[in-house]
Amino acid sequence: MRVRANGNRTETRSRLQRRRPDLWKPYLSISLITSLLLSFNAVSCGEKEEKKISPLGITEEEGEETAYDLDQIQEAGELIAVTLSGPDTYYEYKGKGFGLQFELAEHFAVSIGAKLRMEAVRDTAELFQRLKKGEADLIALEIPENHMTDMELQFSGVRSCLSDSTAAAKTGWVVRKDAPFLAEALDGWYKPETRSFLQKREQLRLSPGGSVKRRVRAPFQNRAKGIISPYDTHFIRHSQAIGWDWRLMAAQCYQESGFDPEAVSWAGARGLMQIMPETAVHLGLPADQMHQPEKNISAAARYLRELERKFSDIPGRAERINFILAAYNGGTGHVRDAMALARKHGKNPHLWNDVAPFILRLSQPQYYNDPVVRYGYLRGEETYGYVTSIRERWQRYRAAVHGGTTGAAPAPSRKNSRGGFKSKVLSAEELEAKSKQNTP
Repeated sequence: MRVRANGNRTETRSRLQRRRPDLWKPYLSISLITSLLLSFNAVSCGEKEEKKISPLGITEEEGEETAYDLDQIQEAGELIAVTLSGPDTYYEYKGKGFGLQFELAEHFAVSIGAKLRMEAVRDTAELFQRLKKGEADLIALEIPENHMTDMELQFSGVRSCLSDSTAAAKTGWVVRKDAPFLAEALDGWYKPETRSFLQKREQLRLSPGGSVKRRVRAPFQNRAKGIISPYDTHFIRHSQAIGWDWRLMAAQCYQESGFDPEAVSWAGARGLMQIMPETAVHLGLPADQMHQPEKNISAAARYLRELERKFSDIPGRAERINFILAAYNGGTGHVRDAMALARKHGKNPHLWNDVAPFILRLSQPQYYNDPVVRYGYLRGEETYGYVTSIRERWQRYRAAVHGGTTGAAPAPSRKNSRGGFKSKVLSAEELEAKSKQNTP
C-alpha cells in the first residue's frame, strides 16, 4: 500500500473502528455475548434459520455499517484523501506534503476541523477502489466526468471546466453518495478563488526567486586567516560529536542558508541549517530557538547522525556522505526509492554514481510511478545539485582551511581556465555514461 502525508500508515482501519475507536472492544464483548445467547435460543426452539456469526461474534445485522460521513470524520479528527503522485498533485519534500491537490485538500480539512492524511496510489482504478471500500473519504484529484461511471459515487467540491463543455473537459473531486453531508460541506467550501489563490502560492514557492528568503553572505569571512564564517566554532564543536569534518558542515550550511540565521525557505525550513518545523519537534528544538545559530547547528548535527545510521548499509564514509546529504535535502524515502530503481536496472544501489541518475529520473512519471517506488515524485534535479554543490564547496574549504575530522576527501572539482571551479549538473544519461566508463 502506498503512503502518505502526516504519518506512516501500516494498516487500513475499518470505518467501524474509525467511527467508534473508544467503544470498539466493549462493543465486541457485548456483541459476542448477545449473539451467542440469540444463537442458543434459536437452536433450542428448533428454528431452521440460524444467524451467521463472524469470528468476532458479530452477526450479519450487527456487522452492517452506517455511512461514514462528515460527523464521523470530525469525530475522528482526520480526513483521508487519495490522489496520484506528481508535481501538480501531491509530493513530499523534507517530510512535508506539497502540490496543488494537497494544498486544496488541506485547506478543506482545516475548514471542517480535521487533520489531513493524503495517500498516493498507483492509478485511478485504485483511487475508486479505495474510496468505495471506505478506506478513504474523498478522491483529491480532478477526475474527468467521462471516467466516472460508478453510480455509488458523485462529484463534489473542487471542479474545473475547460473551454468546451464535453464530458472530457469537466473534472472534479469525487466522494461516495452515502456521504451527503461531506459532499454538502465540500460544495459549500469550494470557490474558484480558493483554487486560484493556492495555485498562485504554489507557483510563487517554485519560482526561481521564491525558494529561500535569505541574505547571502560571502562563502569566506576571511580566507587569509582561515575563517569560513562567524559560526565556525559551532561547526567545529558539533561536527566533532558526530565525527564529521566541520568544513563539510560549513559547506552544507552555506548551501542551505548562505550563512543567514534568519533564512526561511518556501517549504517552511528555518535557520542556518534549514530545519523543518516537524523535524525540529522530533529533534527537541523549540520553535522559538530555530533561528538561534548554535541551537540550529546542534539540531542539524543530531539529524545528520540519525541519517548516518539509516544509511549504515552504505560501505565507507566517503560514499555514505552522498546519500546522507541527499536524504537531508530530499528525504530518506526518496533516496531509498532511487536505490531501488538502481537495483532494478542492474546498477549498484550502494554507489552514488549509480544511484544519482535515478535521483534525477524521479521527476519523470515513468519512474516515480514505478512499482518499486514508494514515495512518488521528487524534485530530483534540486537534490542532485544540492549534493554536487556541497561537495565542491567542501573541496574548496579543505584546500583553504586546515583541520577536520572526516577522513574521506571528496572527489576533486574540475578547474576552469580562470583557476576557479566549474560546476555542471549532468543529465541522467550523462551520469549513466560516466558510470559505465568508470566500470572495469
